[in-house]
Parts: sequence; structure tokens; C-alpha cells
Amino acid sequence: MSIPNTETTATSPEATPGTADEPGKDGTQRRTAVRWKLFLLLLVLVSVNYIDRGSISVALPIIQKEFNLAPELVGLLLSAFFWTYALMQVPVGWLIDKFGPRKVMTASCIGWGAATAASGMAGGFLSMFIARLGIGVTEAGVMPAGGKLNAIWMHKSERGRGATILDAGAPLGAGLGGIIIAGLIASTGSWRWSFVIAGAATVLMGLAVWWYVRDNPRQHRGVNDAEASYIEASHAAEDAEAAMDGSKGKRGLLPYLKFRSFWAMCLGWLGFNGVFYGLLTWGPLYLAQAKGFDLKTIGWSTLVIFGAGFVGEIIGGTIADKWRASGASANLVMRTLLGISSAIVVAGLVGVTVVPDATTAVVLLSLVLFFLRWVGLFWSIPSILGGRTNAGVLGGAMNLSGNISGFVTPIVVGLIVGATGSYTWALLYFVGSAVIMGASVLTLNYNKRLPV
Repeated sequence: MSIPNTETTATSPEATPGTADEPGKDGTQRRTAVRWKLFLLLLVLVSVNYIDRGSISVALPIIQKEFNLAPELVGLLLSAFFWTYALMQVPVGWLIDKFGPRKVMTASCIGWGAATAASGMAGGFLSMFIARLGIGVTEAGVMPAGGKLNAIWMHKSERGRGATILDAGAPLGAGLGGIIIAGLIASTGSWRWSFVIAGAATVLMGLAVWWYVRDNPRQHRGVNDAEASYIEASHAAEDAEAAMDGSKGKRGLLPYLKFRSFWAMCLGWLGFNGVFYGLLTWGPLYLAQAKGFDLKTIGWSTLVIFGAGFVGEIIGGTIADKWRASGASANLVMRTLLGISSAIVVAGLVGVTVVPDATTAVVLLSLVLFFLRWVGLFWSIPSILGGRTNAGVLGGAMNLSGNISGFVTPIVVGLIVGATGSYTWALLYFVGSAVIMGASVLTLNYNKRLPV
């Protein structure tokens, strides 16, 4: 993936001739690219997040046998992470708005690294369940903090790419996790050591976040005046628009509950995660039990399926920003792209339920993930609806809704598989989630901030 080529010259009146970099031909200072480097770091961070989060799914065939778990208990174990992760979203969003994303994100990394390592020492179902609860608590701050950083660091015209670069770590981590965790299990001879190693890597990521991330572009010594002024000019324009619309400063969550777009945002993310988390948690076991894949084949298939999601997300964000730059309205761009995405996801999942061939199923699931991940554009919505000031709490509310699917979906799929001995109705459950997503993305108003 290449960094977008936007580092030309400063367009705001505050930009001054070169103090940090060589001036361009017209004498104005060329913008640094720190914001894009910061988001590439966040891409790596979220990838590690999802490697850790999905590690249990890759190792599950071994863990299920070692702990002698019925499908219903497997579903309960897979859901444990999402219980605490969902419950922490609104509180952690408030913490981000109060203390800043850098502190919250760093603390999250160190805490979840320790919890992931602890899960490798579990002696049975109960201790593994408790460790997964701990991972949910500690990981909760990462994505809302990323949404806040998107509002702070990115020019309005770049937030589609910022949102999808951030969120693309989810499919990338899920895809790489299949290979990395499977490889660690094979090389160490133990799923436990794979979790310990993954946890240690996460702690190192926390140190990298503290070293590089800042809560304001002016605080970063790598940012020159041209880049800072470019971002600030966008902020000033947005603040002026908000003042004209009657929008106020920092608000709690309650004033937003009366708006249709708030609920469309939450339900859209709930439907999206009903599909994504379902495939993330049960996908490897589905490939093992329904398609007869061994551990190595599961790893490579997971890489292909979720790798397609990574590519699709980056492409979706780029299309959205370029289309907006051409003068199209936010509603036209978002409703068209996300409406197409939803329709293809529904059709692809229906196809998976009827095709018996394993290779065709992997191809269809790859297609599903490619278009599903376009909905990663949703991480630009908290700042659209609430501005920079309230992006943390709105991002937390959105992620709370999405992670209700996180703890409901694994349990429901476990009950379905346990009762029917088949994955057909589980896949139809994913279809229903995609329909909810599609209705929501077409209902949401993407054009302006909510007047609270």
C-alpha cells in the first residue's frame, strides 16, 4: 500500500516559506507527511490487535479438543472478549475525549498484551474465559482512539482514507493471524507459546505508540508548519460550518439519542460486525468442520479471505475520497458505495450457503470480505456527526453497538451449530446481519454535523 500522494504545497494562508523542509518552486513550504506515517503505524497496531483477537479462533480446533468443549461452550468462550469490550466502549470514549487518544491507546496496548500472554497460561475453560474478558477490557480503547485521531490529524478531504487505513488493520490482522498463529503453533509445538509471543509483541507496539503518536499535530516535532496549517484550516472551516448550524462544543452522549442518523450509525455497525465477527470467530472452525481443512490450509484460506478484505477496504476509502474531491455530496458517495457493498455481501453469503465446493466457498467469502470492509468508512462518521470534540464518545457508542454483535453472534452460531449439526442457518444469520447493515447505510445522513 502506498502513502497517498497529497504532499504538495500548503494552501492555507498560515503556511510560511520553508523552515523545516526545502521550499517548493513557488517558494511555499512543502508539507510533511507525518499524518500518513502515523496512520500507517495505527494500521500495524490494529493488525496486531486482530491477530491477538483472532488467535483463539485459529487455535480453536486444538483448544476445543484439549479442554473437551461442546459447541455451546465454544460459542460462549468466543463471545467472552466481546462482553467486556462492548461494555467499555462508551466509558473509554469519554476517557479519550478527556485525556486524549495517546494515553488511552498506549495503556490499552500494554494491558491487552499482558492479558493475551495470560490467556496462553489458561488451564481450562474458566481461566481462558476470564483471560478473554481481560483482553476485551484492555483492547476497548484502540478503535475509538483511532477515530478521534482521524478527526484531529486528517484534513476533511482525507478522512475516508484515514478511516479505512485505520480499520483495514482488522482484515489484515485477521488474515495474517491465520498464518502467524498457525506458524507459531507449528514452530513452538504449543498454542500456549503462540499467545505469549503475540502478547509480548503487543506490549512493544504500545511503546511505539507512546513514542510516535501525539494528540495534536503541533505537538509532533516531525510536523512542519505547512502540514499543521493545512490540517488546522480544515478544522477552522468545519468549526465555522458547525457554528452556522447551531452545533455546540463538548457534549455527552444523551443529546445524540434523538437523531435518526445516530441510530443508523449504530445499527449499521451492528449489522456489519454481525457478519465480520461471525466469520472471524467461527470461520476457521467452519472451514475445518464443514470443508475438512487442516490447520495449514485454514491458515492460508484465512489469509486469502481476510486479505481480500484488507485490499477492498483500502480501495473503498480511496474511491470515497477521490469521488468527494470531484464535488460529489457525502450522501451520494457513501450511500452509493455502501449500498453496493451491502447488496454484494448479501448475495455472496447466500451463495456460500448453497455451494458444496470448498474452493468456491473460499472465493465467495473473499468476495464478501472485499466489499464488506468498505463499511470501514464508518470510522469517519463520529467526526462527521459530532465533530472533533465529540468524536471519542460517538465512536465509543458506535463500537458498543457493533460489539453487541460481537458477543451475541458467537453464542448464537454455537447454539445453531449445536442444535442442527450444520452451518447453513448460521450463514443465514450472517445474511440477516448484512440486511440490517444495508438498510442502515442507506438511512444515515452523511452531509452534516448533528445540531446538539
